[in-house]
Amino acid sequence: MTYKGMLLMALVSAPVLAQVDLVRVDKSQRQMELLEQGAVVRSYSVAFGANPQGHKQQEGDEKTPEGRYILDYTKEDSSFYRAMHIDYPNAQDRAAAAEHGVSPGGLIMVHGQRNGLGWLAPLTQWFNWTDGCIALTNDEMDEFMALVPVGTPIEIRW
Repeated sequence: MTYKGMLLMALVSAPVLAQVDLVRVDKSQRQMELLEQGAVVRSYSVAFGANPQGHKQQEGDEKTPEGRYILDYTKEDSSFYRAMHIDYPNAQDRAAAAEHGVSPGGLIMVHGQRNGLGWLAPLTQWFNWTDGCIALTNDEMDEFMALVPVGTPIEIRW
């Protein structure tokens, strides 16, 4: 963990910080907001899949799902610096994919940079480079994981 990350963790553990109860993502603005009781407590510029407009329809379409989901578990052994899983696909997503005879895909995460390449974040965050996930810088991912408990809803829209 970087010095900034350790300092951030010390600050985040202070009781004055918010308990996030909703993560709101606006794909058209490339923004993620962390909310507590309707008030924005933190905002991030984020990167998405290479084809971000519209709802994820199938595996490999490089789209980030749209709708309301739950951040249901963390993953510390990811190919990316830390991750929190979004519970896509839900029953509606699976039914829509089945109707079209395709796989809905899965393993959609909020994550940091690819392992070993965190130093590229000032460049990579200008582009949509994931396969459908939501990417933050590594320092932002540390803050996100400290502020957002597992079980928090996430709303993703265009």
